[in-house]
Amino acid sequence: QLTFVESGGGLVQPGGSLKISCEVSGELDSGAIGWFRQAPGKGHEAVSCIGNSDDDTYYSDSVKGRFAIARDSSRKTATLQMNSLQTEDTGTYYCARINPPCRWYGITGTPPRKSFGDWGQGTQVIISS
Repeated sequence: QLTFVESGGGLVQPGGSLKISCEVSGELDSGAIGWFRQAPGKGHEAVSCIGNSDDDTYYSDSVKGRFAIARDSSRKTATLQMNSLQTEDTGTYYCARINPPCRWYGITGTPPRKSFGDWGQGTQVIISS
C-alpha cells in the first residue's frame, strides 16, 4: 500500500522560511512526488513536483523562485523548502504520487494531478504576523 506522511508545518511570519517533509511508504513504481496545498474552502493546488532525477522538477508560477523541492537518495523522502513566505501560502500541504516527468507539466502548462491513492493528513502551514 502506498502512503504519504507529511510533517514540518507550522506558524511563520510573512517573509519567513519553512521546510516541510514527505515520507513515502510502499512502492512508487518510478513515480514522481508532488506537493499540493489546499487553502481553506478551496481545492487542491499543485505546487511542485520532482521526478526520478533531481533536474526533473516543476513549480507553479505562484511559488517559482521561492520554493525548492528535493528528494533524498532513497527517492522515498521529499522536502519542500519554502522561502519568502506570503499569507497566500497558507494552507494544508499534501504530497502524493504524480506521473512523471515533472518538466512536462511546466512545458504544457497543465498542472500535475495526484495519480494514485487517497490524500494523507497533510501538514498545516500558516503564514501570519
